[in-house]
Amino acid sequence: MATCGEVLVRLLEGYGVEQVFGIPGVHTVELYRGLASSSINHVTPRHEQGAGFMADGYARTSGKPGVCFIITGPGMTNITTAMGQAYADSIPMLVISSVQSRSQLGGGRGKLHELPSQGALIAGVAAFSHTLMSAAELPSVLGRAFALFQAGRPRPVHIEIPLDVLVENADDLLDSQPVSITRAGPAPCAIKQMATLLASAKRPLILAGGGAIDAAAALTQLAEKLDAPVALTINAKGMLPSSHPLLIGSTQSLDPTREIIEGADAVLAIGTELAETDYDITFQGHFKIPGTLLRIDIDPDQTVRNFPPKVALVSDSKMAAEALLAALDEHDLAEREADWGRKRAAALKATLHASWDEATRGQTLFLQTVLEILPELVIVGDSTQPVYTGNLTLDLDKPRRWFNSSTGYGTLGYALPAAIGAWLGSQDAGERNPVACLIGDGGLQFTLSELASAVEARTPIIVLLWNNQGYEEIKKYMLNRAIEPVGVDIYTPDFIGVAKALGCAAAAVSGVEQLKAALNSAKDRQGPSVIEIDQRGWMNGLKAS
Repeated sequence: MATCGEVLVRLLEGYGVEQVFGIPGVHTVELYRGLASSSINHVTPRHEQGAGFMADGYARTSGKPGVCFIITGPGMTNITTAMGQAYADSIPMLVISSVQSRSQLGGGRGKLHELPSQGALIAGVAAFSHTLMSAAELPSVLGRAFALFQAGRPRPVHIEIPLDVLVENADDLLDSQPVSITRAGPAPCAIKQMATLLASAKRPLILAGGGAIDAAAALTQLAEKLDAPVALTINAKGMLPSSHPLLIGSTQSLDPTREIIEGADAVLAIGTELAETDYDITFQGHFKIPGTLLRIDIDPDQTVRNFPPKVALVSDSKMAAEALLAALDEHDLAEREADWGRKRAAALKATLHASWDEATRGQTLFLQTVLEILPELVIVGDSTQPVYTGNLTLDLDKPRRWFNSSTGYGTLGYALPAAIGAWLGSQDAGERNPVACLIGDGGLQFTLSELASAVEARTPIIVLLWNNQGYEEIKKYMLNRAIEPVGVDIYTPDFIGVAKALGCAAAAVSGVEQLKAALNSAKDRQGPSVIEIDQRGWMNGLKAS
């Protein structure tokens, strides 16, 4: 007999799932019955939150859904933070959990791991939650989940399977086939409207978000055809190469960039929420789009949030950008203003470069040094100062190479487990790209135990630990608001000693040449390495040189 749990594994294989993250428990062992004989790799984190972050990182680099097997009760409460981050950043994640037997659901009888309602618990961090009341429902519910991942706005999906359903006979489901859904294409009438408005614009501009990553090639051609400056959100970095003359970076929160956006007479916003963590990271407000706004998004609800458009199009971004390109061939383009496009973008870059303070320059040099040694590196960031700096000053040459938890939900502790998942999912022409976790000393203490997971899974991630002995960014924020700092000067452990005890290579550096040497040593290791950068020592070293 093939049980529901065993058939689930086979169906996941049919959907191309290659990786699962989870911590086996007495209520999930039946999910593992068919796993050992399958082609799916399993990684055991040290906490269910880590499982969710690993699945998130895996999804961002691979473009495939990250899948987790999670135990009922505490496993689900532990993973909700990771689901919140994935929900905010539109990351496909499939969380499959156990739950009490059907006759015990909502019984309040003090059963092991019992909650009144797991579905209600995670309603705010999932696209949907479904309780599988019979094995027969399994193919259709998985079809719903993967239809969302393939053709909708991807977000976490939760499927919970009662303990008695997990062991139900599911022989008749062995021949079930996966569904394949094509994303919605652009409506010709909306493309015609948008093309007419863009062709007549004298100062067009493009705002592109992470939802448009797959449209990078077409969007670059579109920008060049229109001579339109392009601003990218943090999750969209790399859609235009760093040297592209129309790229104006990810600086939409800064006044010089806002002046350009406010000066545009037509703005195409594609695959972006136009939300605070990309367009107002300093929380000052006043971000404006006075020009004609055109919005393209796969989520109809999102096309009217934050900034209402003149024309909205619900479509796959790649198909929409390609259709716009073709439609513009039928138009004569209005003459662009002389100082627009490439000239305005170049002037903005010069202005911003001249405005960076000493700390920003020092942290940018740190990031540039890392990429000099490892140019193909994927950098997975936490909420820490060099990440905030890189969000503003760093441009990449390919997408899916820079992402972090300072966007959207803004959690701490994300980067380490997410980097493990990112390495497992990151491949370029069949070769895995190197992956680094960029994290602060405060954030690392949230998920420090996942170093053991990295060692066990033999993931050669490089942990770049920026150590400023506390929550310095929050301390500055308190002082700026005339609040006496409390709770921000935290105890800093011996990270090098801890890392070595957990089986990692580890080194402390304070200067450029030391950093280069440590990176060269780490890049050839088969397991994880920790490189601790003392903030004070790094900045003092730059002053001395």
